[in-house]
Amino acid sequence: MRRGMEWDPWYHEMCRTVGKKSQCLSRQIGSILVRDKTVICQGYNGPPRGIRTCDERWYIDAKMQEAANFKFITKKFYEENLEGKCPRHIPEMGFKSGEGLEWCVAGHAERNVLINSARHGIATKGAKLYMNCGIPCSPCMVEILNAGIDEIIVTKLSYYDYSSEYLLKESGLKYRIYDHLKDNTNKEY
Repeated sequence: MRRGMEWDPWYHEMCRTVGKKSQCLSRQIGSILVRDKTVICQGYNGPPRGIRTCDERWYIDAKMQEAANFKFITKKFYEENLEGKCPRHIPEMGFKSGEGLEWCVAGHAERNVLINSARHGIATKGAKLYMNCGIPCSPCMVEILNAGIDEIIVTKLSYYDYSSEYLLKESGLKYRIYDHLKDNTNKEY
């Protein structure tokens, strides 16, 4: 009898594939909701439906231009310095890693999979949430808990912020690293 791929590598690869659809210029994260070994919904990080990508925002957002001290953006300057880059990673903005989130209009993958479920009338209670990232941030953790998710499966046990650690430990939500990644807990996938 031929044996197929184990579930964890399968779901992890699905999250990575879903994340490739992301229009976020910083990170491509995907998430899937699974119940009874069946994917019931998917989500990826990025701007809301109908909203331009962050690099296109330079042309229409005077406040963002002002924050970077750009007086006028020529097509050549845009193509050489801004196109395809997250505004938080532009040196003129002056942000360190993890800063400048007020300029980010992307929704997180785990939030978007829950929103997509609601949009399509799919119940989330009792489902497992698989992601290709570490432990979610505290706002996403609140939504995960309120949505009735039973377990989260992540690539590493690193916390986005202190409150996400508190929420996870206080809630009793089950969490684990993908089985096939347990020996590589310090690697980012």
